[in-house]
Amino acid sequence: MSPLSAPKTIAGKPVGPIGYGLMTLTLSGALTHDEAIKPLKAALENGATFWNAATFYGPPDANSLQLLKHYFTKYPEDASRVVLSIKGAYDGATQSPTASPEQIRASVDKCLTLLDGLKSIDLFAPARVDPNVPIEESVKALADLIKEGKIGSYGLSEVNAQTIRRAYAVHPPASVEIELSLFSQDVLEKGGVVDTCRELGIPVVGYSPLDRGWLAGQFKTLDDIPKDDHRRFYPRFQPGNFEKNVELAETVKEVAKKKGTTSAQVAIAWVQQQGVLPIPGSTKVERVLENTKYVELTQAETEELERAITKASVSGHRYPELFHAHLDK
Repeated sequence: MSPLSAPKTIAGKPVGPIGYGLMTLTLSGALTHDEAIKPLKAALENGATFWNAATFYGPPDANSLQLLKHYFTKYPEDASRVVLSIKGAYDGATQSPTASPEQIRASVDKCLTLLDGLKSIDLFAPARVDPNVPIEESVKALADLIKEGKIGSYGLSEVNAQTIRRAYAVHPPASVEIELSLFSQDVLEKGGVVDTCRELGIPVVGYSPLDRGWLAGQFKTLDDIPKDDHRRFYPRFQPGNFEKNVELAETVKEVAKKKGTTSAQVAIAWVQQQGVLPIPGSTKVERVLENTKYVELTQAETEELERAITKASVSGHRYPELFHAHLDK
């Protein structure tokens, strides 16, 4: 298949070829707001105009929304340059979706209060499908919020092809956000999420394009991961799986070395070739500049990568068991 181009517009607004995921800026609480706005500014100035934030990237009083308020207070002129996507309607404490019409409205209203008029919400997405609420009811509530001018558009996150079609029949989403990387390719199956979005003309946003650091070539031993790092709970980082995945990640590193780029740039470029907007995240300015640099893969390089992944296979599920219940299989 010929390489595809990543979406050029989302929510009716132009976006750069690579977006920026804000999760790591607030999730651990390690950065002050003044420290966290530096990589944000670097991302924007390097063309990453699509920002992906969430109400649960950190505690209720210190997540993406407080950081965004701090950023746009300092840089009000950037509000019109950023296409802001916010995931909400999700209880971070219990790791469960809360997507009834009333809960969606409450989540949006809280976001607007925290942003304090400094930035509009270009796109709002329930973080997961609520098993207790028909998707049609959730989408109807989102469509009402669009009509009221509270949000510019709505998106879907971690949904299957059938859910996309059901939602589309009520009101077309502005984007669908899914996990996509060389290590996580299930959404590319024939007739699956990406095919469905392509058929319906829905832009696809790909989170975790580096598979939580694997495809950046960060890991050689388990000691490379801090003891309190949440990734230690993920199956791909467990003993037995870890060692096999290190070997697989070396393949990406070899392609990057021959190309004169970094492993991360190669992995991000592969996601773009699937017609998906990658949204890598980082807390370091130098990594942001690296990740948002456009790199193009040759057909031979793409085939080499895909042969290696197919032959060796990734070891371990992408999420711990705790999160499986809220994946829209």
